[in-house]
Amino acid sequence: MPEVIQAGGWGIVAGSALLLGAVLGYRLRVPQKVIALVMAFGAGVLLSAVSFELVGEAYEEAGLVPAALGTLAGALAYTAGNLWLARRGARHRKRSGHHPDQAQPSEEQDKGSGLALALGALLDGVPESAVIGVGLLHGGAVSAVTVAAVFISNIPEGLSSSAGMRKAGRGKGYVFGVWGAIAAASAVSAVLGYAVVGGFSTAVIAAVTAVAAGAILAMIADTMIPEAFQEAHLAIGLVTVSGFLVSFALSHA
Repeated sequence: MPEVIQAGGWGIVAGSALLLGAVLGYRLRVPQKVIALVMAFGAGVLLSAVSFELVGEAYEEAGLVPAALGTLAGALAYTAGNLWLARRGARHRKRSGHHPDQAQPSEEQDKGSGLALALGALLDGVPESAVIGVGLLHGGAVSAVTVAAVFISNIPEGLSSSAGMRKAGRGKGYVFGVWGAIAAASAVSAVLGYAVVGGFSTAVIAAVTAVAAGAILAMIADTMIPEAFQEAHLAIGLVTVSGFLVSFALSHA
């Protein structure tokens, strides 16, 4: 099978977890603490994958300066996009709506917030999927750890956010349409990560990997950990470390 098709397939596998989480969050009344604990575990898994699979690989391929600059650039780009979307109603896009002061706004409360929420979900998901495609450039095999990390972390993201969307009065057509579109965009991002970045030098590929890593790290700190801490408090430390160790063990298996 051509590697570009493999990239798209793995991208949609990872992105499908968002849709799975959205279905669970919209259809079921999952306890807030369960959502928080799963979010913390997913954050730990992603942190490990970013550290050992992305930043570590960028360092080995291109050295410290490109890896560091790329990571900072990714974090800056994500933060800038996140700030812009936060002002348009997407600040609490990963919140389940359990706390009134952190609930997602309805369209009546904040015109255009629905589009901002969708763009926010896209902003969160694209870097994760792109690195799956880029990963195929190294030896022709996708990193199982990266795919697993993205898949595991996507479930609580979709779960928590869709619960918040439901409480904000958004219908199932909107909720499932958004997450279905993001799952499809994940496949496209993985394909572009493979097809576009593949034409560049090793140093550029390493820098792009680092940029995606920086964006993912910023996303974890800005959206996943705050939601987890809000409900689970001190328990998230142990759960996050557990997720980190599971991912670390997989990467060294």
